[in-house]
Amino acid sequence: MTAPAPPHLLIDRQNAAGLNIDALVIRFGGHTAVDHLTMSAPIGSVTGLIGPNGAGKTTTFNACSGAIAPTDGRVRFNGTDLTHAPESRRAHLGIGRTFQRIELFDSLTVRENVQLGREARLAGTSPITQLLPRRGERAMVTAAAEKAMQACGISSYADARAGRLSTGQRRLVELARALAGDFRLLLLDEPSSGLDHSESEAFTDLLRRVVAETGIGILIVEHDMSVIAGLCDYTYVLDFGQLIFEGVPTEVLSSDLVRKAYLGTEDLGLEEHA
Repeated sequence: MTAPAPPHLLIDRQNAAGLNIDALVIRFGGHTAVDHLTMSAPIGSVTGLIGPNGAGKTTTFNACSGAIAPTDGRVRFNGTDLTHAPESRRAHLGIGRTFQRIELFDSLTVRENVQLGREARLAGTSPITQLLPRRGERAMVTAAAEKAMQACGISSYADARAGRLSTGQRRLVELARALAGDFRLLLLDEPSSGLDHSESEAFTDLLRRVVAETGIGILIVEHDMSVIAGLCDYTYVLDFGQLIFEGVPTEVLSSDLVRKAYLGTEDLGLEEHA
């Protein structure tokens, strides 16, 4: 029997449901941080975004999540133009995000932190829904949080204060919070940062299982090439704000152009995964 085609070969990336970035330009004064970037992150697929420090990766994430406004270009999600939409609108439509620096409320419990993911999605574009929750929403938030904690294997310390957890545990709480929001696309900004090798492997396995079971899409910025090689269906490479290469991880990791872009930066293990 013929083996199924890899996910990246089954997806028309530019026309598939999900996130589409068209000729994105972001300038800060006279500095161009992102220069006419076009890329896509389909639902049901894991898309990588890599590049040296300062390449424009997090700036691209900020434009996708609504934290900053592009200078030019468009950001669309499932066909809806979100270029100038607020963050709450994007969350309501199904885009969630984690950050390079873990952003949890240390004084709250794990459960309370995870519940915030669902509450943010429910709030949508109307702040009044946070003040006057509809009947049944509290039960929905509780159920979503319990399901997300179970998926991430953190139910055993649901009542622990987030500030007392290890880095690895806090990364799982942050992921559970995003999963509780029932988002269709997650923007993960260096989610393995601060994790050791075994924790990174376990985290990669968890993300792969989440995508397989839920069908969500992930756009991930990551420096750990073992995570990119083991998780992504397709990867884009930025350097000085410009797209210099794209392809499946094996193509990316064996590219001389990519190697040159990383030359002089930290060891990314390109030889091991090429």
